[in-house]
Amino acid sequence: MKEPAESRKSEMAFDRTRLRGSLTALVTPFAGGKVDEAAFKRVVAHQLAGGTDGLVPCGTTGESPTLSHEEHRRVLELTVAASNGKAFVLGGAGSNATSEAIELAQHAEKVGCDAAMCVVPYYNKPSQEGLYRHFATIAETISIPLVLYNVPGRTVVDLMPETIGRLAKIANIIGIKDATGRIERVTSQRLAAGADFIQLSGEDASAIGFNAHGGVGCISVTSNAAPELCAKMQAASLAGDLQAANVINDKLMALHDAMFCEPSPAPAKYACSLLGLCGDEARLPVGPLSDAGKARVKAAMTTAGLL
Repeated sequence: MKEPAESRKSEMAFDRTRLRGSLTALVTPFAGGKVDEAAFKRVVAHQLAGGTDGLVPCGTTGESPTLSHEEHRRVLELTVAASNGKAFVLGGAGSNATSEAIELAQHAEKVGCDAAMCVVPYYNKPSQEGLYRHFATIAETISIPLVLYNVPGRTVVDLMPETIGRLAKIANIIGIKDATGRIERVTSQRLAAGADFIQLSGEDASAIGFNAHGGVGCISVTSNAAPELCAKMQAASLAGDLQAANVINDKLMALHDAMFCEPSPAPAKYACSLLGLCGDEARLPVGPLSDAGKARVKAAMTTAGLL
């Protein structure tokens, strides 16, 4: 595949200050096996009231692997309508089939998402060249920005900084959600992709450190339950007030850990149920949260002052 020219960057104007801060990897509420649209609207309203900067539907936390195509498309539509321009909407559009990811990304653009996010293809274990071609092909089919999503703990394959640097030359590939858990990657990726390339953490517990290395925010699971605290923590961190950010993070650390005490998003959904936002139903193969898990989530929310 021919490398895109550097000059293509000037063809797309995008205000990079819009994609930063606290973005929530939204849960998808279910009731009786179906998407609970009324509950989803409550979830979004809770995020907006808490000052969340961005909404990320249909990601891993949104149980995208178990959503039908119809459900996936509907959740994106609901998010755009419910946010009503009050928060940045980064629509999940990932798939391990490039053709399917293209269809989902095009739908994200059609319904008004501000950008699309595509995960590294899982299960097929592509090479770095295959990853480059996958993301480059998707980007060519849409006009909105594309954000890469690297989570090797789930996909097995790791999107390497050198490949990210190649992809960053494409006009509408503007950033990455980095869930490697390796904050030194921020520096490596900045050197490869340039200082303007947007880097968002996908790990709540190390989000402040990620920002200190040059990141500009976090796509958070914890913020499903604590949007206001996460938004304030990110704002303090990005303003350089590390002391204030750490005070908040100390309150949230037990909750960061509890969100993954059992397979996600069962803990996040239970946390939302304690707030009266939705039920705690998850789809198999993610099972219901155990009693021990429920006790841990509840204790962490109490520590954070949420209950």
